[in-house]
Amino acid sequence: MPSTTAALLRLAGAGFVLAREGAFSGIDLEAVPPRGRMGLRLARLIARKKTTGEAERLTRAFNRLGPSYVKLGQFLATRADIVGPEVADTLGRLRDEIEPFPEADARAAVEKALGRPVEALFSSFSPPVAAASIAQVHKAEVAGEDGMRAVAVKVLRPGVRRRFRRDLDTFYAGARLVERIDPKARRLRPVAVVDTLARTVTLEMDLRLEAAALSEMAEATAGDTGFRVPRVEWERTARDVLTLEWIDGIKLSHLEALRAAGHDLPDLARKLMQAFLRHALRDGFFHADMHQGNLFVGAAGDIVAVDFGIMGRLTRAERRFLAEILFGFIRRDYRRVAEVHFEAGYVPSERHSVDDFAQALRAIGEPIHGQRASEISMARLLTLLFEVTEIFDMQTRPELLLVQKTMVVVEGVARSLDPDFDMWSASEPVVRDWVERFLGPAGQLEAAAEGLGALGRVVGELPRLAERAERLSAEMDRMGTEGLRLAPETVAAISRSEARAGRWGRIALWLIAIAAVVVAIKLVW
Repeated sequence: MPSTTAALLRLAGAGFVLAREGAFSGIDLEAVPPRGRMGLRLARLIARKKTTGEAERLTRAFNRLGPSYVKLGQFLATRADIVGPEVADTLGRLRDEIEPFPEADARAAVEKALGRPVEALFSSFSPPVAAASIAQVHKAEVAGEDGMRAVAVKVLRPGVRRRFRRDLDTFYAGARLVERIDPKARRLRPVAVVDTLARTVTLEMDLRLEAAALSEMAEATAGDTGFRVPRVEWERTARDVLTLEWIDGIKLSHLEALRAAGHDLPDLARKLMQAFLRHALRDGFFHADMHQGNLFVGAAGDIVAVDFGIMGRLTRAERRFLAEILFGFIRRDYRRVAEVHFEAGYVPSERHSVDDFAQALRAIGEPIHGQRASEISMARLLTLLFEVTEIFDMQTRPELLLVQKTMVVVEGVARSLDPDFDMWSASEPVVRDWVERFLGPAGQLEAAAEGLGALGRVVGELPRLAERAERLSAEMDRMGTEGLRLAPETVAAISRSEARAGRWGRIALWLIAIAAVVVAIKLVW
């Protein structure tokens, strides 16, 4: 109870900061459950006089609350179904604009993590060049066979794990409060959202896992053109420190610099979208934080991604679901899109029909196909899908949220490069190739081969299973003629347990023994 009370008090404090910055001013009062309207009215009364736009006010509020809330705000930007499309768009602009911590603290962290002085590890070590909610980056140099080479040294922010654990209790208290105030919100599973945030940030705070993600992505994309990732310096990497190749490139947000360097911006937009879809569909492993600040263009025109702290994974079934939905909308095959939802169990078939769901999807898809390419938005499509899925009792699918969010972000970056960017025509070759490769005849043969391989492994185990069955049968024969016999060590263990647990312990042990005999009989017969 004390910890819950403390979490609720911290939640109230955070709510006050958000209210003072006017974070709740854009919320429609009628959209709030009756029990929450009084709180919303109070929040509006204490708001400061508006001097900046909503995005700036939200950014200022989350930054005032600290790194954990910055991360929460970024995460909520992925949940348009919870916060609404306008707030999600605003939070999507929230970047890790955090004050850096002192260079001396970073040096101390590097020495502690790697066990050697900074001067012994690097020929030079700069002040911080970028700071975020979880870590900050320093530019350094190391001596190699070809002379000096530049590296980026990412250092975890001191005390961030402890601070995040404390703030996590507050987030859980808030999520449970939302579920109590608004029963309809349970469909959106706010507590599960905090679970996902907790897992994501816990992984992000171990920089060895980011290094592993970089290595895995490098292997998966080794044969790709137009996309690459930095090399990891494993000997200078630990839980709190990550060292990797320094990227001399132009950020995708610097449009004039890209044009001046002679890069084709529409081609970069197409390359970026296709690279993301290739990673998600082909590899089932994708960079889930692909905003402009994490994307560079090298001299050769390759897109180079950095900051692999947040990664997404999709199973084969989830990739099929995503590909068939995209392909269905591209071909305007709304019935197939509806069937995929029912086959995956995402829409309850006992209460809804495929035909009705297909009709609702048509209402989304047809207006999109009637627009110019520059007016077709994946963000708008997903918003409409969220509205439709609520009507059809489709619960939030946490495994798909990250890929949906990343697709919206990538589309936004692509449109900043090319205002006339056509996401559908850019996506179609990659999606079509995946569908033909994995759902066509070749894919069916491969799936059959995998099935035969699994069957072969089972067949290979049959001799061992038969031998085990014979031993069990022999044991059961002895049980039938000599009674149940236990090994001496088993008898001794039962005696010790009897002495400790008394009568109820003896009953429990005999129930376990009887259950074991029943299982053995079933295995034999």
